[in-house]
Amino acid sequence: MLGVATEHAAIRPRFAEHPLRSFALNEIHARPFPVMATPRLVLHYAFMTDAVGAARSREDLARRCDLMKVEGPVGENANHHVVESGGVRLRWETHSEFTTYTWDLERPLDDGPLPDFFGEGFQAPGPLMVALRIDLVEDTRPTELILQSLAPASTAVSALRDGRAIGATDFQVGDGRMTRILLIDRGLYPQEVGPLVQRVVELETYRTLALLGLPEARRLQPEVSRIEAGLRSCTDRIGHAPSLSANRQLLEDLTQLAAELEASSAASAFRFGASRAYYEIVTMRLTALREGTLDGYTRWSSFLERRLAPAMRTCQTLENRQADLSRRLERAANLLRTRIDVELEQQNRQLLSSMNRRARLQLRLQQWVEGLSVAAVSYYVIGLINYIAKGVYDSGVNINPELVTAIAVVPVVLGIWMFVRFIRARHSHDPDEHA
Repeated sequence: MLGVATEHAAIRPRFAEHPLRSFALNEIHARPFPVMATPRLVLHYAFMTDAVGAARSREDLARRCDLMKVEGPVGENANHHVVESGGVRLRWETHSEFTTYTWDLERPLDDGPLPDFFGEGFQAPGPLMVALRIDLVEDTRPTELILQSLAPASTAVSALRDGRAIGATDFQVGDGRMTRILLIDRGLYPQEVGPLVQRVVELETYRTLALLGLPEARRLQPEVSRIEAGLRSCTDRIGHAPSLSANRQLLEDLTQLAAELEASSAASAFRFGASRAYYEIVTMRLTALREGTLDGYTRWSSFLERRLAPAMRTCQTLENRQADLSRRLERAANLLRTRIDVELEQQNRQLLSSMNRRARLQLRLQQWVEGLSVAAVSYYVIGLINYIAKGVYDSGVNINPELVTAIAVVPVVLGIWMFVRFIRARHSHDPDEHA
């Protein structure tokens, strides 16, 4: 029947697949949530890395995997790998500008020194940016007793996952230069533990990275203010520039300011864009945690909003100032170019007018010279005729040399005058002259 496939046809692929189909299907499973159970200890580190640092980190992980006789990252472009050995799981990931190492293991009963999973021979792929410790525990004691170790002034506590967990932290750097977050399991479902821990890890990572745009904004503020002051000075001088050279100098000053602004904008565009993207991820992760309020404590979202939002607004404000300043510089430069063009056109009109006057004078002079040349040539030709007539008279021919000379004056002058006009007319229509 039509539309009914045989068993053999159902097994064999009938269509050619797109080269990127497998990538698109597998990408959603590239970083699955870890499977965890309470109690658990999680240690998370993020290093700022470029392409070289990420490659060095990948090679170091591959060597460690070879020593442990486990499978290492596959391929030069591998950006995610999980290693499990001796009850400890390492989750390694590379991102656009940082590389992370996340260890999780069954939480020890004592609160002694943390194990050094990196080892003595480890070389960091880049500067350390995030160091986080998460203690996932079951504790039924009152909340105020559990949180005694946190700094009261900056403690933030949220009920997570509709009250099935409590998250607490003071966001301060403590022992081992690490930020510590306490997650209290109050009835989490088994499938919720891994995603909850992963989102808390990402929350701490991205809220730290989002703040990298603030020092850049503070660094650029004096420079942007200086360019704004320079623009104001140039616009004030535009209306009072006395000459074309002064306008050209103003245009050079505006061009220099625009070049400096574009250089600073290009240098900061990635940082501001990354901070904006990281801040959006933080907002998404806070939403996914489904926070609730505990009486007497500030929620994570409220704590971070009071500190992250002003920093992000500072970065956005500086970006807006750069964009607005770029538009104003462009308008001022266009206005000045228009003014210079008008002045050049005025100078060109004056120059053309002067050239026209000179051309008329030259034409008059040429006509006067032509008249003199006709008279001079006619004088010499008539003189020749006079010599010829005298010679003929001396040879015995009965003619009057003076009469012959007098009769020849009019036709000679007229002929020479017509010949000069013919030559001038021919030159005025010469195609090579017009070309």
